[in-house]
Amino acid sequence: MTQTASIFLSLSIALLFGLLLSRLAKLVKLPAVTAYLVAGVLVGPFVLGALDVPGVGITSDQIEGFGIISDLALGFIAFSMGNEFRLAQLKKIGKHATVIGILQAVITTVLVDAALIGLHFAMPETLSLSSAIVLGSIATATAPAATLMVIKQYKAKGTVTEVLLPVVAIDDAVGLVVFAVSFGVARSLNSSGVNPLAIVFEPLIEIVLSLGLGFVMGLLFTFCEKFFHSRSKRMAVSVTFVMLTVAISSLKFEVGGIHIGFSSLLACMMLGTVFCNICEVSEELMERADRWTTPVLILFFVISGAELDLSVFADWTVVVVGLVYILARSIGKYFGANGSARLTKADPNVIKYLGITLLPQAGVALGMATKAIELGPEGEIVRNITLFAVLIYEIVGPFLTKIALSKAGDIKAEGKRSAREEHLAKKAGQGGE
Repeated sequence: MTQTASIFLSLSIALLFGLLLSRLAKLVKLPAVTAYLVAGVLVGPFVLGALDVPGVGITSDQIEGFGIISDLALGFIAFSMGNEFRLAQLKKIGKHATVIGILQAVITTVLVDAALIGLHFAMPETLSLSSAIVLGSIATATAPAATLMVIKQYKAKGTVTEVLLPVVAIDDAVGLVVFAVSFGVARSLNSSGVNPLAIVFEPLIEIVLSLGLGFVMGLLFTFCEKFFHSRSKRMAVSVTFVMLTVAISSLKFEVGGIHIGFSSLLACMMLGTVFCNICEVSEELMERADRWTTPVLILFFVISGAELDLSVFADWTVVVVGLVYILARSIGKYFGANGSARLTKADPNVIKYLGITLLPQAGVALGMATKAIELGPEGEIVRNITLFAVLIYEIVGPFLTKIALSKAGDIKAEGKRSAREEHLAKKAGQGGE
């Protein structure tokens, strides 16, 4: 079997597993995203992939090559989130989202730092001070992908959902800054050759450049869209600009000892924000792009499940530190969101349920953990603990998000027929005429 055939067979099996498990998940009232992640574990390197049969399961070697699918999916997820920043909506919830997004992230970092630094003094050989500080900053990150998938699956709409997506976006922007500063402090603890200018300016430059790139691409997208009139070509333009923004965001270079880079999440989010605010037909195009990306998003979650490293359970120290991290982060997210929502006099449902919806953690956190490997042995511990936490959060988090949105009244009881049922009903009606 050729390598190309093996890759396509692995991806098709992964997609089929995800779809089949989503049907089982519906029977037990679990979100589809949880099923996709579990499917990824089953087809991944620790189950089917371990058989080392070409085309059956996803092997460790293949996962790295599938990174292009994950990058593209995250780009479309961020693009969709940009649709939540329409000016009319921001005037209504902008203050709440900004204050909550910043405060809950900072509170979570402080709480996780305190818990892990305390653990460091209790277990100095297991957890270093630099590792504890970096993990505290990683705790800020929330997974926009899982959250958005739950919202779309259940067509969630209401006061909590309106605040949730902007908060997640702001949360990740704050997380980039907090991580960069914490990472710089951790490196300074291990080495004296740290550039203080890089610690201060690198995260700020990344945020400014990413938002600037997204702004320019949004203007170009709106300009180019006017030259195409058919639905298929206009949808193709949407896909083109998201892919182009993701591609440019991957560029990295160095100036005067300062590393210059972009965040594809922030750039694509700004792309969607600019487009939805200045294009008259943006809602239609956003909806069409969502339909096109559904298989890509399913593959993204299945691949994410395959990336989860089950070997972290073999080290009891990782499990202990991971459980402390999960507990401290969960408390920080819930009470951070609760307290900051009270401060802004937000809706009672936002105060009560928003914190629970901020628990999922994946892509952004894993990206930070990958960067932390530069710390050496301490970075490896950070990566393993993050992997452990992501495994727990990604399986449990979407389910808790669904419960919170249901309790808040944003998810209504299913009363509509499926697309298949509607088609069969229509066909039966035509046959009876």
